[in-house]
Amino acid sequence: MSVPFIDLKSQYLALKNNIDSRIQKVLDSGAYINGPEVAELEQKLAAHTGSKHCLAVASGTDALLIPLMALGIGPGDEVITTAFSFIATAETIVLAGATPIYVDIDPKTFNIDPKKIEAAITSKTKAIMPVSLYGQVADLDEINAIAKKHNLFVIEDTAQSYGAKYKDKKSGALTTAAGTSFYPAKPLGCYGDGGAIFTNDDKLLIAMKEIREHGSEKRYYHTRLGVNGRLDTIQCAILLAKLERYDWEVEQRNKIAQFFSSSFVGLEKFDPQFSTPLVKPGNTSVWAQYTVTITKRDIFQKKMQELGVPTTVHYPMTMADQPWYAKHTPQRHDITHSRWAAQHVISLPMFPDMNKETQQKVVDAVKTAVEFSAKS
Repeated sequence: MSVPFIDLKSQYLALKNNIDSRIQKVLDSGAYINGPEVAELEQKLAAHTGSKHCLAVASGTDALLIPLMALGIGPGDEVITTAFSFIATAETIVLAGATPIYVDIDPKTFNIDPKKIEAAITSKTKAIMPVSLYGQVADLDEINAIAKKHNLFVIEDTAQSYGAKYKDKKSGALTTAAGTSFYPAKPLGCYGDGGAIFTNDDKLLIAMKEIREHGSEKRYYHTRLGVNGRLDTIQCAILLAKLERYDWEVEQRNKIAQFFSSSFVGLEKFDPQFSTPLVKPGNTSVWAQYTVTITKRDIFQKKMQELGVPTTVHYPMTMADQPWYAKHTPQRHDITHSRWAAQHVISLPMFPDMNKETQQKVVDAVKTAVEFSAKS
């Protein structure tokens, strides 16, 4: 029997009564847009992250676009970001009218390398958008210090790191603004698209809230360019139910990750480029993905599939090298590590309800596939 890459069904069954009752409450009320669950979720997410404000939005993409718009970032401006992320990171910068400037990653964490940022700053730079990839927060103390020195905004892309800790603070509460995603496969996911924005800035919150509602200061009075960025009430109800056991889920993800990493010690003797994820001291990852590196990825992936263990690649191409972006956005800086990662990373199944038998099956398959790919 094959291992699922992510098991949302088991999670639902564990939370079924709570999820069902919360959804039924929304159905009974008929308040499908801006129902009371929206404000309740925003309050609980803000409290959970330690951020002053939270704004629920329709997607993780909106969660990055709206802060850019609210901060007045647009045509003629540049935003420094990593070269290695899902395309929404660069996409939102372009949609705002600005230009993404890609810099390289730390090859051990896959997050943006702070040491590469200052060389990319120009008179047009208005913000830095670090991505907290694979569940671990980027090096935000260093990034925030650079931003302060050059009077720049920092917008953390927390699409994969909701709940992660960075030196006793949580992802989302550490920068000018932060945007996360509740896409179903995320550590905290709803049953459709969804997202949230976090900020400690009162004025910025007002601007973002108006932009979320078609740029309206009040009904039928539009003072800004906006979007339809609301998160519907049913998705908020689902997230409220899931949030109740989320800290437990993060603990389970960390236990599974620790078991994987300890089980894979020594595999580098078969493949010198095999590596397990590095979590920096003081950080707690939420393990949106458990991602290893391998030399012969195609052979490894095929063997894993034969052994009944699915894998996926996050991400097989840098944002800078995607066809449209290679043509329309500048590539000024070396991104060697990002391109290497795109050719060698591969993610293993990871979900909080994974039992010991399934964990062992993943471990056994990886050991077999690493040795097999190294000999092929």
